[in-house]
Amino acid sequence: MARIAKFTEKTIETAQLYVKEAETARDLRAGLSILIPKICGASNSDTAEVLGIGKATVVRMQKEIRDQVAGQSKQKASWGGRRRGHLSFEQEKEFLIPWIEMAERGGVLVVPPIHAAYEERIGCQVAASTVYRMLARHGWRKVAPDTCHPKRDAQAQEDFKKNSMRQWRRLPSKIS
Repeated sequence: MARIAKFTEKTIETAQLYVKEAETARDLRAGLSILIPKICGASNSDTAEVLGIGKATVVRMQKEIRDQVAGQSKQKASWGGRRRGHLSFEQEKEFLIPWIEMAERGGVLVVPPIHAAYEERIGCQVAASTVYRMLARHGWRKVAPDTCHPKRDAQAQEDFKKNSMRQWRRLPSKIS
C-alpha cells in the first residue's frame, strides 16, 4: 500500500485558496491534488485517478504548492525536449562542420563515414537512424541529380539540333 502524503496547515490553506479562486481547471486540480489525499486519505495514484490526470502530474502539482508556501520562486518546467540526445544541438552543429565543408567542395556525402565518426565522438554504438535524424534536424536532405549537366553548353546543343540531319538513315533490315 502506498504511503499517505503529509501536508502542513499552511499548505492545506493554500490548496483551499487555490480551489476557491481557481480560474482554470489546472488550478482547481492543483488545489484538489492536496485536499483529496488530506481529507480522504487517498494515495497519489488514487488522487490521479479521481482527477483524471497522471500520478506524476499530481506530484508535480503538490510540489508547486509546497514551493509556493515555502516562498521559493517557480522553477521553469524541465520536462519536455530531448532527454536521450548524445550531443546537444550546438555540439551536433560543430560535429557536422567538416562534413559541410566537404559537401561545399562538391564531395558526395554518404552516411557510413559520418556514422563511424559520430560513434567515435560519443564513444558508443548507435543505430544509423540516429545519424539520419541528426542530419534531418540540421536541415540536410537527400539531393537528387539535376536533369542536365552543370557544365553543358546550351548554345552548342541548340546549334546541333538546328544543323543535324532531320532523319537518320535507317540500315536495311535483313529479311529472312
